[in-house]
This record gives sequence, structure tokens and C-alpha cells, in this order.
Amino acid sequence: MSRPKKSKAVPVVTAVFILIAALAVICFLINPLVIKPQRDAIREADARAKAEVEEANQLADIEYQKALSELESKRNNPTYPDWPKATKTEGLEVIDLSNIPLEHPKAETLYRSQLMYNGMLLVNPWHSRPADFDESMVTSVNKAYGSNTKIAKDNNVMLLPAAIEALREVMAAAKEAGQEHYLVDEGFRSYAYQEEIFNKRMAKYSSKYAGDALEAAVLKEVNRPGCSEYNSGLAFDLRLYDKDDPDVAVPKYSTTAQAKWMNENCWRYGLVFRFPQNAWPLETSTDKSFKTGVSAHLNLYRYVGKGNSDVMQCMDFTMEEYIEYLQEHPHIAVYENGKLKYEIYRQVVGDQDPINVQVTADAVNYESSLDNMGAVITVLYPKQ
Repeated sequence: MSRPKKSKAVPVVTAVFILIAALAVICFLINPLVIKPQRDAIREADARAKAEVEEANQLADIEYQKALSELESKRNNPTYPDWPKATKTEGLEVIDLSNIPLEHPKAETLYRSQLMYNGMLLVNPWHSRPADFDESMVTSVNKAYGSNTKIAKDNNVMLLPAAIEALREVMAAAKEAGQEHYLVDEGFRSYAYQEEIFNKRMAKYSSKYAGDALEAAVLKEVNRPGCSEYNSGLAFDLRLYDKDDPDVAVPKYSTTAQAKWMNENCWRYGLVFRFPQNAWPLETSTDKSFKTGVSAHLNLYRYVGKGNSDVMQCMDFTMEEYIEYLQEHPHIAVYENGKLKYEIYRQVVGDQDPINVQVTADAVNYESSLDNMGAVITVLYPKQ
């Protein structure tokens, strides 16, 4: 019998195992020498990159917070051009701020119905009272005074509340100065009543004149309905009266001490003498009939509001001249005895309703009024 041949597979398998074992030993030996340092290097690089990113983020956050703080500071403490200095230490002075914006501005949303009756609504032969004027806003002067005080000739003499309050103030001041016996002779006229007066005057002169000549003759005495100061609810006539002393009413009002005091001081209470003419009502008065359109001698006073009356007094302006001035100088300041008294701003608004009226956050109070010329005039009361 022949012997079986020995298989060669065993040595091959053994060799493979030996090779694998050798590779394992090599890897084991190489790992701490080669692979681990590489891995550690990668980890260190990752850590450095992460640290750099975190540092960059921190720096960016610091810069952001700094920029945010600067922006907030500018918001809270914006820089504005310096105002011109007052030059007078006595009396009134008006300073033009037209090239200087309102400081710390903010908007107050108001409606035409809140702004129409506050004083500066221009009514004259060329500017009729607005169509949306609410005549029910007027009230009886005597009833507003209450008690048994008779300041108007009867309970049918009506004015807007703002004018009545100014009247109350000026009468109290006049009494304190020793001037009394004033009586409001006429106040508000309705559109319909003004129309009735106008038509009667047209009929009266129709036998002498015709066409344009007729209307021109009538307009010397009576304005068209809606174009009379009596239609504003802010104007009133004064005369003197004392039921216990008829002699009080004898002198012509314009010649009395009461009229002199009123004409010299009414502006302090938001009132102006509406139709000044040459040397009337005061010797220093100048003729302004070419601006007002009224040449008749009327003892008529008009409420325009404090601040506005100061400017008109200081610059010898009628309402027409004052509004024209504000059109050219929409931002002004009023000083009295070298101290800031009012800041005034005219804002063109057209027919907007409601209106975002621009005021300043620093003002302790403000009064805004439509001027019937497409703008709102705001008087700001500064902190004292």
C-alpha cells in the first residue's frame, strides 16, 4: 500500500495567522508612535479653531453691544445745533430757528375737530371759515361764567370755550389792576345770521349801486357770510356798562382808561386787538387795514392763544402778517426778559385728518391750532 501524501494547506494557514499576528503587533507598536500623535494633533487643532471662533464671537458681541449702546445713547441724547442766544434782557424777543429741527420730536395724533377751535383759525375777506366748522361748539358767555356775573349783554352772546377762558383771565387781571365795567357787546354770529345781515345791506344799497360796485359798497361795512370774524366764535366786541351808574357808558370806549389797559395788556392772555389802524386804538398803532381788509373802527378783540399773541405783540403783527411770517420762518422761539417762554412750530398738513402733530418730548405742555391756511401752528411750553 502506498502512504497518503501530506497536505500543504496547513503551513499556508499557519503563515497567514503568523502574518496577521505580526501586523497586529506592528499596529500595536505603531499606534502610540504614529497614529496617537496624529490624532492628538488633530484634536489640538480642533480645540484651537474652536477657541478662535469663540474669541471672535466674543469680540463681535462686544462690538455689537458697544454699537447698540452708542445708538441708544444717540437716541436718548441726540445732538442738535445750538440755538441762537437771546440778545435782550428786557421785554419780548423772537428768534428764528427755521434751520434747526425740533429736539426730541414725537408725534401726537389729533383730529381737525380738536384743532379747529383753538385760536389761530384765520377768517377774513379772503379766507372763509371751513365748511366743517361746527357751530354747536359755541356756548353762552354768561352761562359759562355762572352765578350772577353778567359779563355779556345777554345770554345770547356766544363764544368758543377757549375764548371764554381767555376772557375770564383778562377780566380778572383788569379788575386786579383797577379796571372794571367791561361788557361783551357782541360775539359769535351764525353763518345764517351773517348771510341775513349781508343780504339786507345789499338790498339797502341796491338803489345807489349795482353789480361789482354794489358789492364793494357793502363789503366796506359787512363781510360775506363765513368771512367775518364774528363767524369764528373767537372774536368779541367790548364796551363799558354799569347798571348802577349810566355815566360809565357815556365816554367813547376807545378813550377810556379801561380800553387803554385792555389794548396794552390783552396779549398777555392770548388776545389781540384785531383791526388796528393809524393811531388807533393806541397812539403807537399803525394802519393794518390793507392786511385785515377791515377799515371800520371796531372795538373787536380776537383770541389767538398765548405764544401767538406774544409774537404778534412783539412784532406788531396782525394775524395775517403773523401767518405769513411763519410761512417763511416755521420754527421760532419767544423769549421774555432773556428767558425762553415759548417755542412755536408751523407744520404744513393740507387736508389730513387725523393729523400727526409734531411736538417735542421736552415740552411740559403744548397747544395746536389749524390756521385755515393748510397748516397747524403749535405753541410748545418749555420746562422752566
